[in-house]
Amino acid sequence: MNYQEILKDLKAGKYKPIYFLQGTEPYFIDTVADYIEKNALTDAEKGFNQTVLYGKDSEAMTVIDNARRYPMMAQRQVVMLKEAQEMRSFGDLLPYIQKPSPTTVLVICYKHKKVRMNTKIGKALKDNAVVLDAKALYDNQVPDWIMSYLRGKKLSISPAAAALTAEYLGTDLSKVANELDKLAINLPAGTNVTEQHIEDNIGISREYNVFELQKAIAGRDVLKANRIVNYFISNPRKNPLVLTVGSLFNFFSKFYVYLSIKNLSEQEILQKMSMRSSWFLREYKLAARNFSKPYCERVLSVLREYDLRSKGIHLSENTSDKEKGEVTPEAELLREMVWKILH
Repeated sequence: MNYQEILKDLKAGKYKPIYFLQGTEPYFIDTVADYIEKNALTDAEKGFNQTVLYGKDSEAMTVIDNARRYPMMAQRQVVMLKEAQEMRSFGDLLPYIQKPSPTTVLVICYKHKKVRMNTKIGKALKDNAVVLDAKALYDNQVPDWIMSYLRGKKLSISPAAAALTAEYLGTDLSKVANELDKLAINLPAGTNVTEQHIEDNIGISREYNVFELQKAIAGRDVLKANRIVNYFISNPRKNPLVLTVGSLFNFFSKFYVYLSIKNLSEQEILQKMSMRSSWFLREYKLAARNFSKPYCERVLSVLREYDLRSKGIHLSENTSDKEKGEVTPEAELLREMVWKILH
């Protein structure tokens, strides 16, 4: 089950004896665990019937003893096992998982790792627990997630604003959700969130950001690209070179894939690039008029070079050996890099 399906059941009052929440995206794990912790019991019931344990400080028998207790003056009790991946005796939970107490809701948070489902304990979890496999989103999935999240807050958002937000905030969904919650507080229900709203509430410049730099480079708009570079140089803390290089490398890597499949139908292209909307193809189509596949390969090479140089690593002229050297100022590197890409 995904986290939305689990939440739907929980909101309908359907609680199961064990929830095993594992995977690389902690936001989904925390969302489900927090809902159970806040809503499975009333405030009056929590004092005697809610226990929070941590894997690093707990043994399996401690968890089992707590889970085997009967609730006091309540329909159920809740046992939260957080950071379960740190528990050395995690495998010893097997007897309880095979035969859980029907009056206990045991929530196991197993972050950044996964239990193999072909093991004894994995098979027991599949048979007796609600299992969430919380997978981290890819970069190109975040804009769609932002749109979906805001729909749940009774807000809509333009594709451009969603892409801008995703580009600026990255794939840390906890951070993204926190910023979107600010929008939901400050904007009335029914608002269509625009780039201006993003600039006003999250602090991203809608004219001078890496997304606009990417667009300027795709269209070979030298003047606009240089204006953005100058803005970045005057605001280095908001626009570190490493993030600029990473974003451009991500764009040109996807563009390279696009060049290989651009003759397919738009629907096939969207499917192969894991995109839902043709809006996100606009920059790739624009870049395809200005960059050939060999040129794109050269751009990727330039980005790799400047990623290394920003870290004080230089490639020898005659070999691929890496050599440590003095770190060139970021402003100079940024100007050089964008000039090489555009020329």
